[in-house]
Amino acid sequence: MSGAALAAQCGNSAAGFEAWKQQFSQEARARGVGSSAISALMATHYATATINADRGQKSFHLSLDAFMHKRGGAAIASRGRSLKHSDAALFASIEQRYGVPPGPLIAIWGMETAFGAERGNQNMLSSIATLSYDCRRSEFFTDQLYAALKLIDRGTFSASTRGSMHGEVGQTQFMPKTVLEYGVGSLETPSGALMSTANYLHAHGWQRGGGYQPGEVNFAAIQAWNAATVYQQAIAQIGRQIDGGDR
Repeated sequence: MSGAALAAQCGNSAAGFEAWKQQFSQEARARGVGSSAISALMATHYATATINADRGQKSFHLSLDAFMHKRGGAAIASRGRSLKHSDAALFASIEQRYGVPPGPLIAIWGMETAFGAERGNQNMLSSIATLSYDCRRSEFFTDQLYAALKLIDRGTFSASTRGSMHGEVGQTQFMPKTVLEYGVGSLETPSGALMSTANYLHAHGWQRGGGYQPGEVNFAAIQAWNAATVYQQAIAQIGRQIDGGDR
């Protein structure tokens, strides 16, 4: 990021958030962000729940067995096998287009939102603005905030769009910058979210017909999706259970 993009003063409490919004909105306007997105930004609130969640991510430090138990890995695999058959035409179309088989896509879908049932109910823009203001990971979330503002200007998002604690949206929980780069259709629908996820994995080197277990050619694409080792291992394991152990 340029120095100008980070000129708004970050903080570690709610106290400076309103002043930061004023500064950031001026910088955003100078970078061509439109009035609807600026208005949405100015209506955001300091998201205390998001800050608490960002400080308390502990499940990624569990063992694989404990993580699978906590996140319901067996149930995801079981339902995933059923969905693979009931939506066979959709998954065949996705695999033909992107080369990604059903297993890892369904595993991600189940892991991220319990197949769309738990997509989060936080104000997306407030979550991302808060994390952009927060000094801990300001640079990363400033990129995400500019992407979110662009999507609001385009009409893809609105000031009331809901998401999870860090601003993730849709059935497989895309961050705004990822929506801009890899989104295919509506991320609120299973087909759009699954196609977008396959597009992401394909863009990160997924090779048609290759394995995706640790040490195999496509595991790197799963690693690109999420940086937590235990999450990567869980997706590979659940995916293999869904695909019947033949991947």
